[in-house]
Amino acid sequence: MRSFGDVDQRLSLGTSLQPLTVAVPVPRPPEELKLARSFYKTPAGNVTRDLSLKELASCVREGTGPLWVDIDTSVRQQLALLEKVFAFHPLAIEDVMNPNSRAKVEAYDGYLFVILRAVRLDEGTQDPYDLETENIHFFVGQNVMVTAHNGPSKLIDSVAELVIRSTDLIGRGPGRLAHLVMDAAVDSFFPVLDRIDDFIDSLEERVFQSFKEEALRDIFAVKRMVLSLRRYLMPEREIFNVLTNRPSPYLTPDIQLYYRDIYDHVLRINDSLDTYRDLLSSTMESYLSQVSNRLGMITKGLSVVATLSVPFVVVSGMWGMNFAKVPLADHPYGFLIMLVAQLALGGGLLWMLRRTGLL
Repeated sequence: MRSFGDVDQRLSLGTSLQPLTVAVPVPRPPEELKLARSFYKTPAGNVTRDLSLKELASCVREGTGPLWVDIDTSVRQQLALLEKVFAFHPLAIEDVMNPNSRAKVEAYDGYLFVILRAVRLDEGTQDPYDLETENIHFFVGQNVMVTAHNGPSKLIDSVAELVIRSTDLIGRGPGRLAHLVMDAAVDSFFPVLDRIDDFIDSLEERVFQSFKEEALRDIFAVKRMVLSLRRYLMPEREIFNVLTNRPSPYLTPDIQLYYRDIYDHVLRINDSLDTYRDLLSSTMESYLSQVSNRLGMITKGLSVVATLSVPFVVVSGMWGMNFAKVPLADHPYGFLIMLVAQLALGGGLLWMLRRTGLL
């Protein structure tokens, strides 16, 4: 068991004493990768972390202080803790192992089980609107909070950094710790909303001024992303409605106040997504209207050209026949007379079309 106050022991394990930031997680030594990250506040008020298997079992059995255990389910030794040490329900463990589990909240004997989905922009692809998601599972008990996720999680790392920098967060209990992680999971939607907002700001110039054809493809991509975000968010709206309003022995009314703040964030994100969806639909309709208008203008121009060419085709065809006697064939100004006559017929046709409203 490691103590935050034991400087010599921290130095021996290679832990830096420099101030930490939320954005840059502290790398764990290779020998600790199989050890679940954990934080425990002893009855004496000391905060220790990265407990051994024996120490975890003792803390769970005694239940005398707040304990947070973060489990990476891709590591078999850590995954086994869910059943061997915490004895969670098999159905809950099955949901943890399923990467496609739907966001939900369930009440089991002795704890609450919550699944949330966090999102972020995938910077590893060329598509600027590609999303990357991860499921974060919560087991919230009277004195214990367990989080589980598949593989490394930047979101959990950032919260762990806050706990390392401010050790009193552990003493606030599992309910407040769960709120801290859930708040970070919901807030992960906001950078994605900022990207969508920037895209919508550039649409007016691309659609109505430049009329770039690739804008339609981007509109479809962003609209698909908005629909995906709504699909991820809708279950979480119900989750926080339950955590905020339903009485629970693990979330007292004073703690539920904090979850109302997250619920407000969910409503705000949902309203923004609805607005973006309507704007994208309207912009898509405007783009298609612009295409139709441009096609109409082209058709109108071709109609003018075709109308002007009709007299030339008809008259030239008639006077080009092989008859012995063709009117004006011997007239010195016959060509000019026929040219003027054809132009007059074309102009007359245009005048009739404009007067009747056909052109």
